[in-house]
Amino acid sequence: MRIEILYTEGCPNLRSAVARIKQVLREENISAELFETSVSQESAARELRFLGSPTIRVNGLDVEPEARASREYGIMCRTYVVNGRRVGVPSCEMVRHAVWEARSGSSTKAPHWS
Repeated sequence: MRIEILYTEGCPNLRSAVARIKQVLREENISAELFETSVSQESAARELRFLGSPTIRVNGLDVEPEARASREYGIMCRTYVVNGRRVGVPSCEMVRHAVWEARSGSSTKAPHWS
């Protein structure tokens, strides 16, 4: 499994996002390769389909399914919708679902994790 973390330098949410990914992988006993990529130019943001910092993809798919169709690329902060609020890092459940989706090859609803 390949997990990409795209970010801008100085992103205040980068370390929290990486810690959350590692926590989920540990809890689920899953191995993955983590790739951190700094994005600093608008042209690179468009080429990489960068939705803001931090953007997290599992096997090429954004962890936030609703954001997968977005075309709002650029050098900016990213937020995720968690429990109806916008926050700077995806929830553990969002990351778990993306990992489950990648493992199963399905985009159907993930099983409930406690």
